[in-house]
Amino acid sequence: MSLITKSAARPKTARNLVAAALLGAAVAATPVVPALAFTAPESFADLAKQVSPAVVDITTSAVVAASTEDGPMVPEGSPFEEFFKDFQDRQGGEGGQQAPRRSEALGSGFVVSEDGFIVTNNHVIEGADEIQIEFFNGNKMDAKVVGTDPKTDIALLKVDSKEPLPFVKFGDSDLMQVGDWVVAMGNPLGQGFSVSAGIVSARNRALSGTYDDYIQTDAAINRGNSGGPLFNSDGQVIGVNTAILSPNGGSIGIGFSMASNVVSKVVDQLKEYGETRRGWLGVRIQDVTPDVADAMGLADAKGALVTDVPDGPAKDAGMKSGDVIVRFDGVDVKDTRELVRKVADTDIGKATEVVVLRDGKSETLSIKLGRREDAESEPVPASAKSPAKPEVQELLGLKVVEVTPDAAEKMNLPADTKGLAVMEVDPASEAYTKGLRAGDIITEAGQQPVTTVSDLEDRVTEARDAGRKSLLLLVRREGDPRFVALSVEKS
Repeated sequence: MSLITKSAARPKTARNLVAAALLGAAVAATPVVPALAFTAPESFADLAKQVSPAVVDITTSAVVAASTEDGPMVPEGSPFEEFFKDFQDRQGGEGGQQAPRRSEALGSGFVVSEDGFIVTNNHVIEGADEIQIEFFNGNKMDAKVVGTDPKTDIALLKVDSKEPLPFVKFGDSDLMQVGDWVVAMGNPLGQGFSVSAGIVSARNRALSGTYDDYIQTDAAINRGNSGGPLFNSDGQVIGVNTAILSPNGGSIGIGFSMASNVVSKVVDQLKEYGETRRGWLGVRIQDVTPDVADAMGLADAKGALVTDVPDGPAKDAGMKSGDVIVRFDGVDVKDTRELVRKVADTDIGKATEVVVLRDGKSETLSIKLGRREDAESEPVPASAKSPAKPEVQELLGLKVVEVTPDAAEKMNLPADTKGLAVMEVDPASEAYTKGLRAGDIITEAGQQPVTTVSDLEDRVTEARDAGRKSLLLLVRREGDPRFVALSVEKS
């Protein structure tokens, strides 16, 4: 089974030699039709010499609690059981408790300024109480953490150097194309400074983070490479090596580097403030899928559908649940991921024009962005609990009941909750496939409030009469809203 793993901080162990072969292919043009032959550079030696002085090895140290499972495994009843028990008691003291121990790990990084700022991955230095930097020339210096950003897995360190340090600059990662040559440098498997080359295999990969924008490469990246730079052919950093896809923990040619256009913004903020300061719109959103677009009567399945507008900048500007954000600060919005990144990159306090589609019409709102890190989460109501046998009706593969004040109390919901509580979902229904479950609360259908089953029936009829294939439901689960489009076509 393939696993996404951090490429990097590697426990310091005995070094293992790993052999690798680089296979090249020649492309020949036919004598009839001229063709361009794209081949590897004759050598990466000049590039390596140019940038290697700015690439560093990072050793971190931290005190960790000893595992109670450390030591030899001895079968119960074995004649050696008492021997090993006595040995462990002597080693660990009273009660056989082993003392905490100091653990070391290895990673990579690179210098971005002559006064000693160094970029690496957050997971390389997380939890460390000692950080040592080893430079290409063998010099070693202690480093301090300036700031970290777990959301992009980036950390900024600082060393104090009496002499100006060689450094590298960020390039424009948006200019990189699939097939472009790249070079990865770092400290793979604790072997020390190492260079590998490959191409950009894919762009704009997302793994698990909100702000993910990874460059995928087949350049060899292994444990210990994390935090190291990915260079373009001009010696500019266009990515920070962060993770690999691997069934065995080693490189199989699928590595991921966080794009420099994300990293450089984070580094600038960490350098200036010691923390990130991202723009905040104040909405909950989801992608506009084809069935949602059909249910809303939209021409295209694009934009970001607003599911909820808690107190914040967007609510102050008049944004509503059900709005579809199609343009932000002069740029078209393709999906939620794109919008989140655009908002995060926008200056806090900036009055930004946001274009939304509402009831089939376009409206422009001016929203003064807040700061995401300062935003407080709203209280989350509990999911519905089974009430004491209210009247249940079935529709769209759902058994639902009206949420009365009495039912809300029995369901552990806020007293002012209105809508239909889902009591049961037919496992064979589309509703089940779309993720609806018992305990969900349906508050809107067809972008209109529903408080009774007849309201829901009316919305189904209206959708069918309008020739729509789907009906859009606004569903809340433990306070978290999302839109779900269910088919209303008669079978």
